[in-house]
Amino acid sequence: MNMTATIPAGTPMATGPNEPRGQRPKPFFTPRKIILYSVLVVFSLYYLFPLYVMLTTSLKSMPEIRFGNIFALPTAPSFEAWAKAWSSACTGLNCNGLAPGFWNSVKITIPSTVVSIFIAAVNGYALVNWRFKFSEVFFAILIFGSFIPYQVMLYPLVMITRELGIFGSLQAVILIHTIFGMPILTLLFRNYFASLPQELFKAARVDGAGFWRIFFEIMLPMSLPIFVVALILQITGIWNDFLFGVVFAGNVNYPMTVQLNNIVNSAQGTPEYNVNMAATVLTGLVPLIVYFVSGKWFVRGVAAGAVKG
Repeated sequence: MNMTATIPAGTPMATGPNEPRGQRPKPFFTPRKIILYSVLVVFSLYYLFPLYVMLTTSLKSMPEIRFGNIFALPTAPSFEAWAKAWSSACTGLNCNGLAPGFWNSVKITIPSTVVSIFIAAVNGYALVNWRFKFSEVFFAILIFGSFIPYQVMLYPLVMITRELGIFGSLQAVILIHTIFGMPILTLLFRNYFASLPQELFKAARVDGAGFWRIFFEIMLPMSLPIFVVALILQITGIWNDFLFGVVFAGNVNYPMTVQLNNIVNSAQGTPEYNVNMAATVLTGLVPLIVYFVSGKWFVRGVAAGAVKG
């Protein structure tokens, strides 16, 4: 009679002199992991499939798009649609492609991102380490502003920028993006600075360091993760913005997203789907590159900034 019994996984092994110790290793492919990874793969394919359609369509010719399968790979890949989308596609009356809109987006994104992040970092640092009277009220009002829909403020902002003499210019879009970016960024920086050891700030104060010296020499070198988070949020938010660009920039200063809309919705001639797809991919390249380059820092910064509220 066979007295051997199967030992369940996770059961401690015998502790004899010649027997291995510890728990039996668990198998990698458990039912739970198979279900989890299957769901992740399905959702990944669901989100990547439109990108696949855009890329393949942008590399096809118009006859192949009309008479072929939208899901099929291009038989003779060509970047002619990409070149046309960049340099000669018609955006209304002008046929200069996306290139002018790209440089307008760059001119809007860089100063708006730099100024809003710097001001928000100083705000968060001051709210944590240099508390003043009614600082919590100021912070509550600032956060309340981030929940007000942009559409509610459009008309007052139009009147304000008109009175300032900057309506219809890049300066108006930069100013508005800077203001609307500060509330959520201030919250992120405040939470991050609150998670840092207060002993560092107190030791610097004992040594005689002032407001700006502590900020630049102690706080900033320790804040790379949250700066990356703020950078990603601002770049993607400002680059992908359509509303402020179409209202405040003016016809000659339209950003890339507005130019893309004009190309796709152009009523001149037959719709060129390959050019539209190429223009869409070109418009989204900058946020995609930013995410791919700094994705791991984004996760670390969000986790660090969520330690304290």
